[in-house]
Amino acid sequence: MPKKNVIIIGAAGRDFHNFNTCFRDNKDYNVVAFTAAQIPDIDGRSYPKELAGKFYPKGIPIFPEENLPGLIKKLKVDDCVFSYSDVTYQKVMEVGAIVNAAGANFILLGPADTMVKSIKPVIAVGAVRTGCGKSQTSRRIIELLMGKGLKVVAVRHPMPYGNLNKQKVQRFAVVKDLEKHQCTIEEMEEYEPHVVRGNVIYAGVDYEAILHKAENDPAGCDVIVWDGGNNDFPFYKPDLMITVTDPHRAGHELRYYPGEVTLRIADVVIINKIDSAYPDAIQIVRENIEKVNPKAIVIDGASPIKVDDPSVIKGKKVLVVEDGPTVTHGEMKLGAGVVAARKYGATELVDPRPFTVGRLSETFRLYPNIGMLLPAMGYGEQQLHDLEKTINNTKCDSVIIATPIDLNRIIKIKKPSTRVSYDLQEIGDPNLSQIIDEFVKKHKLIF
Repeated sequence: MPKKNVIIIGAAGRDFHNFNTCFRDNKDYNVVAFTAAQIPDIDGRSYPKELAGKFYPKGIPIFPEENLPGLIKKLKVDDCVFSYSDVTYQKVMEVGAIVNAAGANFILLGPADTMVKSIKPVIAVGAVRTGCGKSQTSRRIIELLMGKGLKVVAVRHPMPYGNLNKQKVQRFAVVKDLEKHQCTIEEMEEYEPHVVRGNVIYAGVDYEAILHKAENDPAGCDVIVWDGGNNDFPFYKPDLMITVTDPHRAGHELRYYPGEVTLRIADVVIINKIDSAYPDAIQIVRENIEKVNPKAIVIDGASPIKVDDPSVIKGKKVLVVEDGPTVTHGEMKLGAGVVAARKYGATELVDPRPFTVGRLSETFRLYPNIGMLLPAMGYGEQQLHDLEKTINNTKCDSVIIATPIDLNRIIKIKKPSTRVSYDLQEIGDPNLSQIIDEFVKKHKLIF
């Protein structure tokens, strides 16, 4: 039988994992290309030969997704594997129609073929959309485990936007490691909250190699916590699956891929942000959980905010800077910065759009529904420069920084600013403490 030619349709993350687990050493397939979307500046490079394996001595090229129909015909492609997350079902099937019209099969790989089994107990945290509160949930779980004296290693869903060979396996134990690995803002937002709390976090490209390193971490490893990205399902087979939902986007839990997968496979579902969501929206989420996963344990959660200096907000015209992916492809309109502005008496939210420059202007063109929030885009030096200039250009009294890291550490903000932080707070019973107690007992982690 001749090899089947394959294109993997991705966005620098799940696509590489699908290749590594299903195609890298598979003599029946020939992956002729990756395509890239969502993240800027990730097309035009290649998946390197050092990571691609023996069948790919020249590596594998990466093209823009808009080239897909021509690539299918030019490269005589048999199968296209859709491999990225946080997209509507309409978008998934639109890509499927493009693939089928060009003559190829359209494939979605599932957990059985892509999840790697660990020798350590695994708790996985996922969500139904970007920005639901996965990271704060992971932090809460890790705090509970560490409070029992357990050694916890977190593994983060990939964000490999730089040199893929150098990013094969990355270990972050101290803040200086962020600089060592030349992290983007998005990466720092995910890694820094872990290392400042004292636990190790891994990420990279090759998640089988990462798992082996994590299981044998020099600081010790009793439990692995998978800290998911977007609304993807885990790369590792979980012993406990926790999925976070968001009533600010009620109904999205049944309309976005693969978020509904994470909801259906969950052992525990958290309804987050009930402190700031409308009751009817919360009820919609409850009913949808009951519809597709009635056996799941449901935990009510809040995301109370803390502001370093409320005086920077009160009576001021403020610019709100939010997490980039959450307000771009995550489509979030109400983040922690907006909540803080309302709670602490800002007189006005200043629209940044008249003041954007460079790549940020392009971001608003690509995502016209962002509105009056400024996404903290920082995938490279140019974007950081444009972010800094846009903030300083904006005619406001002060800046609310609602990203998980302090932007003042990496750019120069020439206006008064204050940070907003938030952690998960469970309300009533059941709660995560009870869930973790049961998990620890089941896996005999404390004797």
